[in-house]
Amino acid sequence: MNILHIDCSPRPDSHSRQLSAAIVQRLLSLLPDAEISRRDLGFDPLPHHGSDYAAALSSAAAMSTASPTAIELSETVIREVEAANAIVIGTPMNNFTVPSVLKAWIDELLRVGRTILPTPDGKVGMLSDRPVFIGVASGGVFAGERANQPDFLTPYLSAALGCIGLKTLQFLPVQATAFLDPKSIEAARQATLADLDHSAVDLLR
Repeated sequence: MNILHIDCSPRPDSHSRQLSAAIVQRLLSLLPDAEISRRDLGFDPLPHHGSDYAAALSSAAAMSTASPTAIELSETVIREVEAANAIVIGTPMNNFTVPSVLKAWIDELLRVGRTILPTPDGKVGMLSDRPVFIGVASGGVFAGERANQPDFLTPYLSAALGCIGLKTLQFLPVQATAFLDPKSIEAARQATLADLDHSAVDLLR
């Protein structure tokens, strides 16, 4: 059992890091034999696509003749996901959506012919499904009755991960962190953890 744990915040004590760590600990309490693999995009961000990789993506013929070094990073990212039975992502909501470091990771993960199969009816995922738990920390309120800002993060991640076959997603938000004291944030985090979908965890057993 392998859990891939991804963080995106550059702040070592960020709310999203605390939330993702708590999600991992909750999963370990249910799956004590699981091992953790780390990908810290906040402290070790991936580079943006270079010209070699962009050229390789331009057509099927270009991809078939691309040098191994052009797609090396993409292969590494994809294989980390393939090796994981579950994925935990901790991310802040930056300007209504995902931070650029998470987008850079997604750009390596989504690759036509490797994780995406184009068909006349649309894109089909080539990876097998597995639970993805996404802890989202937001200074504002983007979901629920008190929502007062747009949410492009949730639909984007649902579409991006869904098109490669990852459809069992659970979003676990802690909102209004800019307005809550530490005690209230901890209470909000515990309330969110209580919503963790055990049926998704049951798929791993």
